[in-house]
Amino acid sequence: MIPLAMQAFADQAEPAAELAAALPIPFETIALHRFPDRELMPTVPGPAETVIAYCSLDHPNDKLIALFLAADAWRRIGVKRLVLVAPYLCYMRQDQVFRPGEPLSRDVVCGLLGSRFDRVLTVDAHLHRTRDLSAAFGGARVEDLSAAGPLALALAGPDRPLVVGPDIESEPWVRRIAEHVGGEALLFRKTRRGDARVGLRAPDLAPVRGRAVMLVDDICSSGATLTAATGLLREAGAASIDVGVVHALFSAKTEARLRAAGVRRIVSTNSVRHPTNSAHLAEVLAAALRDEVKS
Repeated sequence: MIPLAMQAFADQAEPAAELAAALPIPFETIALHRFPDRELMPTVPGPAETVIAYCSLDHPNDKLIALFLAADAWRRIGVKRLVLVAPYLCYMRQDQVFRPGEPLSRDVVCGLLGSRFDRVLTVDAHLHRTRDLSAAFGGARVEDLSAAGPLALALAGPDRPLVVGPDIESEPWVRRIAEHVGGEALLFRKTRRGDARVGLRAPDLAPVRGRAVMLVDDICSSGATLTAATGLLREAGAASIDVGVVHALFSAKTEARLRAAGVRRIVSTNSVRHPTNSAHLAEVLAAALRDEVKS
């Protein structure tokens, strides 16, 4: 039995293999059969003492079932330690019960993951009211890494930019990106009115005039927030607007709408496979996982 291996389903083989090469450790693909009624049957490769499973959890419902079944298979063939690398962590929006009859989705999904994996790594989890994920994972070791470095590197240009965040919750990592690129930070205040409707309250936008702007957000799905912010920044006289997104969950239609609103360039990390991917997370993830290689 080999001591350590990286494994992933075929749809995520590219970023998983990139991470395995950065460590470096062997990489193997998990076979996944889909029955006619859509039930799933994974078959995991031969055992290692520790398996690092790479599974980013966009489009999560099928992925979660396949991952939980694979976790059972790994334990049954003698894997002693399971580490999950999930650059995008799903079901984080519902981090409290807002109305009677709703579930606490964050704790349900994180609890299931924490009961099956000894350690979980994610990147810029969508944390608004949550500051410590460990309780939701039932005591399993969980780490929330920052994509600020790779995203800043991919966005960097010749101008000293103004880095703009869509809401107060984004302040910590907006400021981290501003530090990386040597720019200033500015924050909007957001009121959400539905899945695709937001209201933005602008601060003093005088610093925007004539400046190169980096508009950054952790997640883009409907694009409503970034489109509204782009409009306000253009009205305020921004010289250019580049958008940086950690988790690109948006469609081609949303991308076209952002470009029509005045966005010059859209950059995302490869936490979720998307045509705008140009900031790679392998080194950030590898740095956090090197203790697994040493042990």
